[in-house]
Amino acid sequence: MLKKTLLGIFFAFTALLSPMSAYAADDNKSNEAINLVKKAAAYLKENGTEKSFSAFNDPKGEFVKNEFYIFVINQQGKMVSHGNLPKIIGKDVIDMKDADGKYLFKEMLAATNSKNSAWVNYKWPNPSTKRIGDKSTYLERVGEYVIGCGFYKDTM
Repeated sequence: MLKKTLLGIFFAFTALLSPMSAYAADDNKSNEAINLVKKAAAYLKENGTEKSFSAFNDPKGEFVKNEFYIFVINQQGKMVSHGNLPKIIGKDVIDMKDADGKYLFKEMLAATNSKNSAWVNYKWPNPSTKRIGDKSTYLERVGEYVIGCGFYKDTM
C-alpha cells in the first residue's frame, strides 16, 4: 500500500514539473536568443556593417548556433543579413506575413521604434518538425538596423 502511495505521489509530482520544464526550456532559449543579439549588436557597433553582416551571414561562424542565428533588417524592411537563409538577403520583406496573416516585419520595426528592444511572437514553418510552429524573436535596434534572433517554442 505504501509503495502504491509513493508511486502515486511520484507521478503526480512529475506531472506538475513537466510544464515547468517546458518553461525552463523556453527561458534557456530566450536567454540564448538575447545573448546572441546582444553579442551581434556590440559587434555591429564595433566593426561596422560590412564586416558584421559578413560575420552574421557565415553559417559556420560565431553568430549561427544550432537553431539560433542572427538576421538584420533595415528601417525600410529590407533583409540585409541572414545567418540561415542567404537567398533572402537583399529582399524587401516588409509585407511578409506569418501563417496567421500578421505582418511580422512591420511589427518588428514598430516594436523597436517605440523602444530599443522587444519580443515578437508569430507563427512560422519549423524546418525540424515540418509544421507551422510558434516562434518568438528577440530584437534590438542599432541605429537604422534591427537585429533579431528567434526560436521555436515547440521544440526542445
